[in-house]
Amino acid sequence: MLEGFSEMDALAERGFVPGMSKEEREKLAKSETFAIRLSNIANMVLFIAKVYASIQSGSLAIIASTLDSLLDLLSGFILWFTAFSMSTPIPYQYPIGKKRMQPLGILVFASVMATLGLQIILESTRQLASDESDFSLNNDQERWLVGIMLSVTLVKLLLVLYCRSFTNEIVKAYAQDHFFDVITNIIGLIAALLANYVSDWMDPVGAIILALYTIRTWSMTVLENVNSLVGRSATPDFLQKLTYLCWNHHKAIRHIDTVRAYTFGSHYFVEVDIVLPASMPLQEAHDIGESLQEKLEQLSEIERAFVHLDYEYTHKPEHAQAHL
Repeated sequence: MLEGFSEMDALAERGFVPGMSKEEREKLAKSETFAIRLSNIANMVLFIAKVYASIQSGSLAIIASTLDSLLDLLSGFILWFTAFSMSTPIPYQYPIGKKRMQPLGILVFASVMATLGLQIILESTRQLASDESDFSLNNDQERWLVGIMLSVTLVKLLLVLYCRSFTNEIVKAYAQDHFFDVITNIIGLIAALLANYVSDWMDPVGAIILALYTIRTWSMTVLENVNSLVGRSATPDFLQKLTYLCWNHHKAIRHIDTVRAYTFGSHYFVEVDIVLPASMPLQEAHDIGESLQEKLEQLSEIERAFVHLDYEYTHKPEHAQAHL
């Protein structure tokens, strides 16, 4: 809390938040773009390799992992499209920007992943019930399978470490996807080898485990992004920081009536009601409110801030109809 208040003190005194320069921000943006392109190229190459492994082995677990890689390509297109849409503002059609494209793209991708998991569960259950599996690998097939799956897993692990070094939500979504691939590749390879050496039924069981993991992982992602789209309130600590900044903004502020912050995609919308003297000239009151708005919008977590000026605080809250 004290660290947060110190940041607000610096903003109040200097008029800006100490942070990256314009050149540093541009360099970071280029690095994030490179991470996304590298992930897309790797997904395409590794998908081709896993298709070959699926054809060679015929393992349902490996096929499940390969279908997941196919969705990686789809997810790459979805996330690239959302990033492109957010970077090309259309002020007349989207006057408040397109920040919600980010969680919306992740939400669509997560829904597709969960649907894939359900389909694989149905197919694996059908194979277990019909007892059709007759799984076996010769030495060449086993060498190709192990070599390809271990190579794919290693590349994905390196991409996880690289993408997790960024704070951008889209790049972090890629990191989560790469980590998921590491898990599915390992489980798929183990299931295929157990089916080859122990019993045939272990292959569809491994596919079911992969599918359940898929549904669980992406269902949690869906819930997280739904909360960001419906306007969930900021944490109490963040609201305290905003209140502290507003109170120390100007000596003429007598009361703080309301401080709200709620999610707008990956950022917050902020609404602040401050009370100024009733006799204060409009020009002076306007300048106090506008400078406070500018301070609030300098915080990296805030997309837009709205400052309402009032002369008393005993009335009913504004927009009361919306809270009935």
